[in-house]
This record gives sequence, C-alpha cells and structure tokens, in this order.
Amino acid sequence: MITQKFAEYFAQEWIESWNTHDLRRILSHYADDFELSSPFIPKIADEASGTLKGKDKIGAYWSKALQINPTLHFELITTLFGVNSITLYYKSARGLSAEVFHINPEGLVQKAYAHYSFEL
Repeated sequence: MITQKFAEYFAQEWIESWNTHDLRRILSHYADDFELSSPFIPKIADEASGTLKGKDKIGAYWSKALQINPTLHFELITTLFGVNSITLYYKSARGLSAEVFHINPEGLVQKAYAHYSFEL
C-alpha cells in the first residue's frame, strides 16, 4: 500500500529529476519492463498506439523529447495517492498535466498514463 510519505517523496524526486533533464535519474523510478501511454508518443516516437514498453524504448523516446524541449520544466501542484498508485498534477510551460503511476511491490513504476490539458 502506498503511504503519503512515499507518494510525496516520489513526487519531489520525480519532478526534480525531470527538471534536471537527467535521463538516468528519470528512468530510475521505473521497472525495466514498465509501460507508458501518452498522447505525445505517436508524434515523437512514431508509435500509433500511444503506448511504449520497456526502458530502452521509453528512454529513447524521452531522450528525443528532451532534445525537442530543452527548457522543459515542471511545477508540482499536488500529489494524490491510492492503494498502489500515485497521481501527480503539475504545470509545465504548455499547461496543466497529470500522470498516473501504478507502483509495483518494489516501489517502482510499472505502468504510467500521461494526461494533458493542451493540444499537442
């Protein structure tokens, strides 16, 4: 079960890792075989389903995304937590976003779903 303390730590570390653009640090929050669904995936990774699986594929996708957006910066608004999941609600330069993270027993993200309030 996710605790508030773990959720808040995860949120702070996740936001900081993205704001430093350190891909290794970003990927450290995820299981090796994690799955990501995002409306940006078809545009950036050329995957029509909007879903990628595995650190190698997602790492390549995020590397490209960071190159496209060199000033990417997130500001955490709030952290929500459930039994085995965390939702981060945050602001970026383009608008509001929310990401839902399903956490495995080792405390790593197994699945993630990105949601945006803006057109891509």
